[in-house]
Amino acid sequence: MSKRKVKDAHLPIGECITQVQEIMRERLCHQQLPDKPEGIEAQHKHLLELLKRTAVHGESNSVLIVGPRGAGKTMLLKCVLRELLEEKEAQKNLLQVHLNGLLQTDDRIALKEITRQLHLENVVGDKVFGSFAENLAFLLEALKKGDRSSSRPVLFILDEFDLFAHHKNQTLLYNLFDVSQSAQAPIAVVGITCRLDVLELLEKRVKSRFSHRQIHLLSSLTFTKYLERVQTQLSLPDDFPDTKFAEDWNDSIKTLCEDKSVEDVLQRHFNSSKDFRSMQMLLMLCLSRVTVAKPAIKPADLQEASRLCFADAKANMLHGLSILELCLIIAMKHLNDVYEGEPFNLQMVHNEFKKFLQRKSNSMYNFEQPVIMKAFEHLQQLELIRPVDGSAAKTQREYQLMRLMLDHSQIMEALQKYPQCPTEVKQWGMSAFG
Repeated sequence: MSKRKVKDAHLPIGECITQVQEIMRERLCHQQLPDKPEGIEAQHKHLLELLKRTAVHGESNSVLIVGPRGAGKTMLLKCVLRELLEEKEAQKNLLQVHLNGLLQTDDRIALKEITRQLHLENVVGDKVFGSFAENLAFLLEALKKGDRSSSRPVLFILDEFDLFAHHKNQTLLYNLFDVSQSAQAPIAVVGITCRLDVLELLEKRVKSRFSHRQIHLLSSLTFTKYLERVQTQLSLPDDFPDTKFAEDWNDSIKTLCEDKSVEDVLQRHFNSSKDFRSMQMLLMLCLSRVTVAKPAIKPADLQEASRLCFADAKANMLHGLSILELCLIIAMKHLNDVYEGEPFNLQMVHNEFKKFLQRKSNSMYNFEQPVIMKAFEHLQQLELIRPVDGSAAKTQREYQLMRLMLDHSQIMEALQKYPQCPTEVKQWGMSAFG
């Protein structure tokens, strides 16, 4: 029996690759919570104690978790909630309300969502409330236990907290902080934001009711740790069915991470964003190039994936323009060079284009004024040019001042890659001043 098992341990290469793809996709796409968050133990302890006081002892609190995108704010909160709900009392009593500033764009929508998440639609029914505060007080009152001695603790989680500060009169924030400060009902308000100046957005009356507790998460990741993380993400687990394949794969990943060109690519990604999500995007693109014919990730795959991640969307857009639109872009570039970045209008661009036509005696590019106007408007729709602020009012379209939203290098790259670009247009683009 044992001999047969050893024989069966060597799976066909196609099956191994399928299993690798499954394991890696699960790991890279479905974010698993770590058993213990690394490097943020103090913040974890602080937040856990704070929420425990609300969930177990019925004490109201408010706190802000501040940090750049991808620093692990949501992960920290999820880890704390997972640990908190392991306690019997918290599990039995604590209610959670999740709001997002991108979804709940005003206080009326937010209040509806609070009612829905607390399952109080039937209780509210068709009641008409005089004010927002009255409505919220009614909802919290409805959560009181049968003996009316105590109310169930509610945890309000406000994602994209800074967007709630833009709501009219900041009514939602004012009422939540007001309830958390006066002992009406035990509630905890946790705001998650990536804006460091978020307190400056709050009105005076809101700010005075906030506890001013802030938990800062700042990425302390080093490049060595980043490299280790890449290796861990790509390594296969010990319980992989084919041990021989797993060993070879893990050795190839180790060699890959030690490669100088790979290190340079990862260093570039690390410098631009220490966010794990962008790293996982890069690794996902590498993984998609693994096939039966090429059953390992090579440095070239990582370089190609990096090129796709850093692809310039605006430069790519230039490849789809017509020759006339490309000529107008080149004319704008020359005007920018001559007038050192001063704004231009259609008439100036047309004159620059005419100069080019006079030098080239062929009439291939002789376009009517309305056609040029249409091409110019198309460039504006694509947001490759935009009007200078305040110049749109009471100005004829030909004389409306515009700015070019492209870099010199982007135009040069587009000219090189443009399919069948006429030589004279390319030469005109390459020349220093028209």
